[in-house]
Amino acid sequence: MYKKLIDMHVHTDNSPDGNHSAMYICEQAELNGIRALAFTDHCEVDVYRDENYDKRYRQSYFEITKAQCAFRGKVLVLKGIELAQGHYNKSLADEILSKYDCDVVIGSIHALRHTKDFCHLDGYTEENVKVYTEKYLKEIYNMIKWGKFDILAHLTYPMRYFYSKAGIEVDLNDYKEQVDAILSLLAEKEKALEINTAGLRQQINKLSPEVGVVKRFKELGGKYVTFGSDAHYAEDVTSGIEEAYDAMKQAGFSEFTFYQKHTPILMPIE
Repeated sequence: MYKKLIDMHVHTDNSPDGNHSAMYICEQAELNGIRALAFTDHCEVDVYRDENYDKRYRQSYFEITKAQCAFRGKVLVLKGIELAQGHYNKSLADEILSKYDCDVVIGSIHALRHTKDFCHLDGYTEENVKVYTEKYLKEIYNMIKWGKFDILAHLTYPMRYFYSKAGIEVDLNDYKEQVDAILSLLAEKEKALEINTAGLRQQINKLSPEVGVVKRFKELGGKYVTFGSDAHYAEDVTSGIEEAYDAMKQAGFSEFTFYQKHTPILMPIE
């Protein structure tokens, strides 16, 4: 049983798919001995105003601030944001980031340009999954080049839905050149790679990414790995932390990272 229960990827009911308030999540976190968590509600840059993320995240930030005050000395509450598709509209992303004083920014891609979130697409086939994967990895690389985030979230995000909707498994070894380029650039820019455990609660039943990719990140010079449950319910905060910490250790990391004021803080895995 690992001692340091710190979760850098938690959603409240201000995310469209979230279910519990920040205050309730913190109450449960305190009861369960969780030391720190980062609320990182969704902010989809490409549909920021069309789908009311401007209002949603403003409310999220207010409620995180309130929870931070209420639980001071009990649970370390970190202000975060999951900024998705930030490099699709760089000026808008800059506007959002300048407006909110966050501890941590998670960078992610949930949708390719001018398409729906992978979770809302259907009709996956072996042929179009290959195209989707190549395009997705290219956008991940471009987002890292842009670089205005601290943690790269759930590297294998669309693979969850390729599997659950069409039973198609993607082997990242088939995209080794692209994946190595991503991991190398992530290491060069001293960004963190998240080990996301949401897949363990889904049909795919895998970490995102799996231990082989985490090990390759270490080999290519990666310094920082974080744990994120991607919880959308209070009961899922820190879910899968044992598997994630085990993967970090198998990959050669002896420390995990959390962020305050965008500063990486290394903690021993114990």
